[in-house]
Amino acid sequence: MNLLIFYFFSTILVASAIGVVASRNTVHSVLFLILSFFCVAGIFILQGAEFLAMLLVIVYVGAVAILFLFVVMMLNINYVVGKKQLLKIAPFGVLFAVVFILEIYVAMANRMDNKFIAPKSNVTMSDQVTNTHAIGQVLYTDFFMHFQLAGMVLFLAMIGAVMLTHQKRTGVKKQSISSQVNRSRKDSIKIVKVLTGKGV
Repeated sequence: MNLLIFYFFSTILVASAIGVVASRNTVHSVLFLILSFFCVAGIFILQGAEFLAMLLVIVYVGAVAILFLFVVMMLNINYVVGKKQLLKIAPFGVLFAVVFILEIYVAMANRMDNKFIAPKSNVTMSDQVTNTHAIGQVLYTDFFMHFQLAGMVLFLAMIGAVMLTHQKRTGVKKQSISSQVNRSRKDSIKIVKVLTGKGV
């Protein structure tokens, strides 16, 4: 039964990953990306890593993917790539694809030849420790610097999203604190003499 569920999630995951790349609409690409995250979370639950599954849903689906969706919708990206532009970027795409395939081949070959050495942690684990507790012990001891670098990358991504969505608009009234504080009494108060019975 677990094998059938694994194949089910894997099939949807591959199809949604292809949809992310092949979809011409950027909003549809982000929605396919969210679907692929949910499928990966299901596979994590099948492997007994329920904490990673919930973390993937909360962080990537609830924050990162929604941020992508907001940025795409606010930027209103609507462009058509011509054949000349496509031919210019095609070699880079082929190069990245070849490098990616070579990396997967080398990783799989080393794993099958028992040459793959996984990083070992100095933290001792027991069967009574929960999954979340074990990840926390390893993450905040041996991989503390990696965790901080990942946080720095996410912080830079947030700054990039703010810079992309920030637009300078003309004709909009803005508050100037310095000019308000530095104004004098003559500039801020105007005394008008009103005659009785005539109004202002």
